[in-house]
Amino acid sequence: MSLREINFDGIVGPSHNYAGLSFGNVASMKHAGQSSQPRAAALQGIAKMRANLALGLSQGIFLPHPRPHRGWLARLGTTIENAEPALAANAMSASPIWAANAATVSPAPDSADHKCHLTVANLRTMPHRSLEWRSTLSQLLIAFRDGAHFQIHPSIPPAFGDEGAANHMRLASAHGERGVEIFVYGVSGGAFPARQHVEASKAIARLHLLDPEQTIFAEQSEEAIAAGAFHNDVVAVANEHVLFAHEHAFAHKEALIDACRKRVPSFEYVEVRDSEVPLGDAVRSYLFNAQLVTPPDGEMTLILPVEARDTASVWGWIERHLAGNGPIRRVEVVDVRQSMANGGGPACLRLRVVADPATVDPRFLVDDAKLDRVAEVIERTWPERFAHDDLQRPTFIAEVERARATLLETLGLSELQLA
Repeated sequence: MSLREINFDGIVGPSHNYAGLSFGNVASMKHAGQSSQPRAAALQGIAKMRANLALGLSQGIFLPHPRPHRGWLARLGTTIENAEPALAANAMSASPIWAANAATVSPAPDSADHKCHLTVANLRTMPHRSLEWRSTLSQLLIAFRDGAHFQIHPSIPPAFGDEGAANHMRLASAHGERGVEIFVYGVSGGAFPARQHVEASKAIARLHLLDPEQTIFAEQSEEAIAAGAFHNDVVAVANEHVLFAHEHAFAHKEALIDACRKRVPSFEYVEVRDSEVPLGDAVRSYLFNAQLVTPPDGEMTLILPVEARDTASVWGWIERHLAGNGPIRRVEVVDVRQSMANGGGPACLRLRVVADPATVDPRFLVDDAKLDRVAEVIERTWPERFAHDDLQRPTFIAEVERARATLLETLGLSELQLA
């Protein structure tokens, strides 16, 4: 097999809105109640995917989930038209765009059965996100249905919180080689909840048949969670042999670094010190919620949001690093402001899957021509702008449902209409 890293981005759904539902996500809470622009948000995501393709990266997509989630409301004895506003906002959330929370992925070289394992995240901490796992599972079972190469697991029981790849990192000499998997969990987040439970992380490692000697469990620092790093990927990101992190990302940093050095001979740790980039600046700018990737030309590249360029301390650090001999050799800046306003940067929008593209359902893989088709549907059917008070307006609800149905039909995935 020809194993490659494929980035699967969530297409921003037509109900994209700012309801401020994510307690502990500073950006989400800050923009609660503001008007949103679903069309612009989705086209920004498309532009980011085009930029990845231009770098020579493999690119996939996940589709918006059914919204409103009528089944969830029915189980609560109500409908989207009659629900209390808070319930309606949860049922209309477009949060599945953040594909980093879709699942945890262990590539075939790491698993004892030599299959790529994916466990759907239960996202049990937040009501609007706990709705996602069934629809996510439906897509994964289609996209990765080749049982000779993939093993799909349902979510961990909700007694233990699991938020997917946003709290998981992998180190290896190359993506297709055997690697070390790092599961990051929280214990306490001060005023904010710790969303990833160590019990869930350990269960996933067992289900994925990982070698305990190649598996690390690391505690996220309480300071980072309290500052708004609701997921580890807000303060750390890994790629191949490089771990890029803020000084205050982990509770026991030295032990983690030592464990990585013992297991990954070429390991490089790139730290951003708090004296250079204060933790608050790192969280606001999403310096670490970037895609750290290796294009075919071998130049490790950091794909950053424009907010990082606009933050003086962050951009100063970037310029100094690029001028030196560090492993990150190139920076690409993308505009995902609409997603950022809801607390999701470039890394949140994608799930990394190391696999042979030939084993993936081609309807979930994209090139520029397919993105042209997707963009045309978005420009024609996605709402341009709406106010938070419109979430329960019947004409808006009908517009959202028609837009998604049109996209599914265009991509030949109408089987997901009710999933």
